[in-house]
Amino acid sequence: MSPLSAARAALRVYAAGAAVVLAQLLRRCRGGFAEPVLAPQPGRVAIVTGGTDGIGYSTAKHLARLGMHVIIAGNNAGKAHKVVRQIQEETLNDKVEFFYCDLASLQSIRQFVQKFKKKKIPLHVLVNNAGVMMVPQRKTRDGFEEHFGLNYLGHFLLTNLLLDTMKESGSPGCSARVLTVSSATHYIGELNMDDLQGSHCYSPHGAYAQSKLALVLFTYHMQRLLAAQGSPVTANVVDPGVVNTDLYKHVFWGTRLIKKLFGWWFFKTPDEGAWTSVYAAVTPDLEGIGGRYLYNEKETKSLKITYDLDLQRELWARSCQMTGITDMTQDTFSG
Repeated sequence: MSPLSAARAALRVYAAGAAVVLAQLLRRCRGGFAEPVLAPQPGRVAIVTGGTDGIGYSTAKHLARLGMHVIIAGNNAGKAHKVVRQIQEETLNDKVEFFYCDLASLQSIRQFVQKFKKKKIPLHVLVNNAGVMMVPQRKTRDGFEEHFGLNYLGHFLLTNLLLDTMKESGSPGCSARVLTVSSATHYIGELNMDDLQGSHCYSPHGAYAQSKLALVLFTYHMQRLLAAQGSPVTANVVDPGVVNTDLYKHVFWGTRLIKKLFGWWFFKTPDEGAWTSVYAAVTPDLEGIGGRYLYNEKETKSLKITYDLDLQRELWARSCQMTGITDMTQDTFSG
């Protein structure tokens, strides 16, 4: 990416964010965001990545309040014990746990999955929530650009390693559900298949948008695979909107100032940002339905290119190579 392209990516990201913030402000003036009313979910198990902070914390808390057994996957072990205790006390649900999982390490992801499977419990909901945003150029432990490696590849591997358990846990009329958190920045994202790591000219804004675009493509292809296999598992994308969390430390100083002064009014709260994830996790309206992009608990269209089947398949194949898992696409669709 050339310096001019990097500047263009930054402007497009902030323009997309401003448009979402304006829409949120207008909605707040017209009554705000209503918490969805959802039925209790006793006996069901959920994993939430990044559940110690922000949207992930609120998602884990609301799922626990519905009676679910919630496992928080994260890399902040020091904070996790306090978070687990807070959620348990607030929801009166003692089935809240923390398992260490560093999504920037493929080895750590595999260790997390091994530990989870040793519990011999089902998995009904996986919320791929964790992420970094517009960080300086740096790499994961496996040498991937951090946005692509953590936001996208980490969740790609985690989901694929847990799918067998989810297939066993779901049943006709009561599907297991994979929910992946993207954002409106995917609309201005560009997927550079010749330089997925942004090694030629790094742009934190372009890298972040690309990772969120990749998550949408991944979800749609996974849903096609699951449907073709007749699996009782669905996969959907959720968009939380612009939310007042701690992810903004690397953004333009003007954005940080606006957040500090007006975030309480312009931005969604973490609870409001989590409601679409929680809704998609349990609502009967989405039973057996996948391959959707959900914003404010409603289906909407994602970027046109995300429906490109060839691009979905190409990204999936490349991701399988990067993470060392078998690509079942050809076998699934030729069978």
